This record gives sequence, C-alpha cells and structure tokens, in this order.
Amino acid sequence: MDIKKFLSESRAVSPVIGVILMVAITVILAAVIGTFVLGLGDQVGDNAPQASFSFDYTANAADPANGSVTITHESGDALDATMITIEGPVNEDGQTWNVIDGSATQVNAGSELVVTGLGDGETVRVVWTSDNGDSATLQKYTYNA
Repeated sequence: MDIKKFLSESRAVSPVIGVILMVAITVILAAVIGTFVLGLGDQVGDNAPQASFSFDYTANAADPANGSVTITHESGDALDATMITIEGPVNEDGQTWNVIDGSATQVNAGSELVVTGLGDGETVRVVWTSDNGDSATLQKYTYNA
C-alpha cells in the first residue's frame, strides 16, 4: 500500500447519500417534535368550564352565625349538576348541586341555589369535578360582616 497515494486521494461522499442523510435527520426531528407536541395535548384533556356565579348573602337576625347565601349562575357554560359541588362551612363534605336542589339536572344561566349556615369570615366554594377526578374552583365567596 502506497501511503503517499492514500493521503493524496480525495474522494467525497456522493451528493445523493448526503441528501438521504439530510432527509433522514429531518424526518427523525419531525417525529420527535410531533411526539412532544401531541403528548402535551393529552394532558390538556379536561378543561374546567367557564362559568360566572354571583353570591347574595342574607343575614339571620336571630342567629348571626347562620346566614344564608344565594348562589346564582350568571353566565358561561351550562354545567352538569352532578359535577358541581358546594363546599365550605355550609357543608364541609360538599354536596353536589342536584343533591341540594333535587330538581336540578343542569346548571344554566339564571339557576339559583340557597345554602344556609354561613357565618362571618367563612368561605363557600363552587367546585367543578371532571369525570376523571380533576377538580377546579369556579368561584368562591367569603362573607365578612
């Protein structure tokens, strides 16, 4: 073997092979990015509904620690009553909207619910829970005398 000839030889990779390598790298890169983006889409699954509630407190003159609050669905998405829980000192365990109001199957704009037992400094929350167990507080109200 002639070392001079070996060092002076200048062979290059064919342009076709270079193009194939560039296409392969592009395809692999696109697959990795696509998997990452689609993987994030699975986590977004159940978005909490958009709904606005108003709260109207009515004091109990005979027992100030036992007032009532009227919760009204003002605007936004219609909600399944079984997925809406009222939580707070009114009911520490939380009860779904349709348990407190037995006629409710859906909570639409204008739907009202009256709960009692709210005293000074106590908070009531309207909580939505999805089918897979994720929950979000849609609105909260704290009564301050």
